[in-house]
Formats: sequence, C-alpha cells, structure tokens
Amino acid sequence: MRHLASFLSSLLLVLCLAVSAQAASANGVLLVAFGTSMDSAKPALDDIGNAYAKAYPDTPIVWAYTSDIIRNKLAREGTRVFSVREALDECARLGIVNLRVQSLHLMPAEEYTMMQRLLVRDLSLKPGRFDHVWLGVPLLESRQDLNDVMDAVFASFPRERKADEAVVLMGHGNNRGPADLAIACVATALNEKDPLVYLAAVEGANSFDSVLAALREKKVKKVYLQPFMIVAGDHARNDLAGAEEDSWASQLKAAGMEVEANLTGLGSNPGVQKVFLRHTADTKDDLAHPKKAD
Repeated sequence: MRHLASFLSSLLLVLCLAVSAQAASANGVLLVAFGTSMDSAKPALDDIGNAYAKAYPDTPIVWAYTSDIIRNKLAREGTRVFSVREALDECARLGIVNLRVQSLHLMPAEEYTMMQRLLVRDLSLKPGRFDHVWLGVPLLESRQDLNDVMDAVFASFPRERKADEAVVLMGHGNNRGPADLAIACVATALNEKDPLVYLAAVEGANSFDSVLAALREKKVKKVYLQPFMIVAGDHARNDLAGAEEDSWASQLKAAGMEVEANLTGLGSNPGVQKVFLRHTADTKDDLAHPKKAD
C-alpha cells in the first residue's frame, strides 16, 4: 500500500506539473516591430526583448516585423522573421490562447494601423483559436507617454553637454497618416522643456531645414545628434550621421558647427522599455472581444 501511495503521489505531482506547464504556455506575448536588417541596430530590439523576458518569465515571447522589405532581406541572408500573420500562427501552434500583442512602433501612424488591420483580419478568418488578444498601443499615445518618454530621452543626453549646446533628434515621420501631427507635438514639447532641443523628421512636413535655420539664428557652436527611433538603423547611420553632403551632420558641419553623434536606438533606453511594458500590462483592448460603443 505504501508503494501504491507513493506511486499515486508521484503521479499526482507529474500531473500538477503538466497542468502548470500547460497553463503557463496558454499565455504569451507577441512583440511587433517595424524591424531592422542591420546588426548594429538590432541590440535595441534585443534590449526590449530582454526587458519582456524579465517581466514575463516562463512565457513564450514571439517576434514579428511589419516591414516586408526587411523580412525579405533577412530571408535572403538566411534569417527568418515572422510576419504578423505568421507570428499569430506560431502563437497558436505554441498553445497560446491568451495573447498580449505589443506594438513597438513609435506612434499610432501608418505601420501601427496596418498591424491593427492584420490582427483583426486574422481573428475574423480564424475565429476561436485565441480566447483573448490584448493589443498594447505604440510608445507615444497619451500625455503620460509623452512625459515619460521625454524624461527618458533627456536622461540619455551626454552629461558633458553645456547649456549653450544643442541636441537634435531625428524621427522617421511619414508623408501619409497622422505621423506629421504627432512629430510636431513631440517637437514642441521637447523644445518647450529645453529651447536647444529639437526634433525633426526624415519624411513629412517636420523637416530639418527649419531646425538648421534656428541653430544658425541662435549661433550654436556644438550639436549632439541622436535618433528618435526605436532602432538606430539606416536613417541614423546615413541620413543623420553619415558622411554624405546632405546628411544632417554634414549640413551642420558646413554651417560651422561641431557635431557629435550618439547612435543608440530608443529601444535600449530603460525608460522607453518601461512605457512599452506599461502599455502591455494596462491595455484593455481585447480584439477577440471588442466592446460595443455606448
């Protein structure tokens, strides 16, 4: 009888562990970024991934890139990264039924909107395979986000920066969608916090020309350059700090200013990671069970 009792006890323990493991795998996180194909830029995404692994231990974390161009380029180099649709298939294969999807986009602009459409379409075509799909919004959506991100960005400025030296941040921007308005709002807030901190964009109406004119008018002698992007990819390496004549660094040097570049993506900033984690934890936007408007 003692042997039978011992056997039953061991069997019960194994069953409990199996149930526990199954419950753990029922929850998962899907991180969706625009993506990068540059090895020098990837650490910013790795840092975000490490922050999520710490916050969600023993939880599957799946990645997807929204950029077809980047995924195809990586595939030609022998590295596969999921699309949003493929990542959802992978989450289902892993047995995840309660899925937290976190956008790693900077603002709720074109790429984020496209991701939303892809998620909704997949849920409509394959209903029932997820019990819950909670969607976390991009980095900058609320005033709290703006304040938190500004604090994080200002904390990243070089300690040796002097009061009369400027910081110029490069955002991506977009000729379509709401990115122009969002970039303008953030640029205004940054400049109000420090009149020598500027944000401009590669695309859209918030061009570098007006920033360059303001720096000249204020007779700034030194400028620190930083990307206002999740990763410091091609735009940061070339358009911001590159040696070409039309790069921002070259234009500043041609105007007689000293230039120093810090090519670190926002994804490596712990304060930025905390905003993403807050969005993941706080979201109540369950795409599997959308609430009707009152």
